[in-house]
Amino acid sequence: MEILILGGTQWLGRELAREALRRGHAVTCLARGEGGEVAPGARLVIADRSRLDAYDAVAAQHWDAVLDVTRQPGFARRAAAALAGTAERAVVISSGNVYAHHDEPGADESAELLPPLESDESDPESYGEAKSAIELAYREAFGDRALLVRPGLIGGPGDASGRSGYWVARAARGDEPMLVPAIRDAAAQLVDVRDLVAWTIDAVERGLGGAFNLVGDRSSFGAVHDAALAVGGFGGDLVEAEPAWLAEQGVAEWAGPDSLPLWIIDPGWRAFQDRSNAAARREGFAPRPIEETLADVLAWEREQGLDRERRAGLTAERERELVALLRASHDEPRDEPRTS
Repeated sequence: MEILILGGTQWLGRELAREALRRGHAVTCLARGEGGEVAPGARLVIADRSRLDAYDAVAAQHWDAVLDVTRQPGFARRAAAALAGTAERAVVISSGNVYAHHDEPGADESAELLPPLESDESDPESYGEAKSAIELAYREAFGDRALLVRPGLIGGPGDASGRSGYWVARAARGDEPMLVPAIRDAAAQLVDVRDLVAWTIDAVERGLGGAFNLVGDRSSFGAVHDAALAVGGFGGDLVEAEPAWLAEQGVAEWAGPDSLPLWIIDPGWRAFQDRSNAAARREGFAPRPIEETLADVLAWEREQGLDRERRAGLTAERERELVALLRASHDEPRDEPRTS
C-alpha cells in the first residue's frame, strides 16, 4: 500500500510509520521536518501545513490511505479537501477528548460529542473541540471511508510526556517514601502505543471505517500503581495523600511539572479513563497486559535516566518536601477538651 502520513516526525506518527514499513508498505511523511526524524525507510516531503499550497506535492498521487495526527482544524480541513479525490481512505488519530461528557463509566462511541471548533487554530483549552472539528472535516470529505481512532492516555516506550512512565520509574528510583494520591478505586486506563498503531494499520489494511475508542481495558489506579511497584521493585513506604490536600499544595493533576500522573480530581472527569473499548475489541484489538507495557517503559526510562528532569511528575526534592509536610500535619497535637 501507498500510505501518506501527515506528520510522522514525532512519537505517535513515527510509530505509525514504523509499523506500516515493517509490514512492507511504502510510507511518505509530509511535515516541516523540524519535529524530529521520520522512521527509517520513510520518505519525507517537506511542507508547511499552514500554507495553502502545503499539499501540492502529494495531492496528485494516488494514496491507499492518508493518516492525520494533527490537532489544528485548519490543517485537517485543507488536507481533507485536497486529498479526498486521490486517497482511498483517511484515518484520523483523534482523542477521547472529543466527548462532551466524561462522567459516565463505560461510555462507548455513541456518546455525545463536543461541538466542533469553528476556528482553524486550537489551544490546549479547546483541544477537544478541535479534534471534533478535525473528525468532522474528514467525515464530510471521506464519508464512510474515514476511520476515527479515539485514544485516551497513550503510553509505552518513547513516551516523552513522562505520564505513563512516572510511577514505574519512581518505583525503580529507590525506596524513599513514595507520595501517592488516595485514589485506589479511581478509574485508570492506558493504551500501549504499539497496540494502538498495530490495530490502526490492521484497520487500514482491512478498509475499516467508523469511530473507535482505542483505550486500554478498564482498570483502577490501585491496580496500575500496584503493577508499577512490582515491576519497579519498590520496597519502601507509601504515603497516601487526599486529593484535596494535594491540590492545596499546588500539586497538579494528570500531567506536567509538579504533577502526579493518572490523578484527576474533577468529578466531571471521573470516567475519562473509564471508556468502553468493546467496539475495537470486536475488530481485533487486543491490548497487552499493563505489566508488559510498564516493564518496557521502565527499560526506556532507564535509558533516558531515572534522575533526569521530567515533563510530568514530582522531582525527588519536591516529593520529600511534600511527604515531610504531610507527616508533620498528621503529628500536630490536637486541642484537648477542657475538663473541670
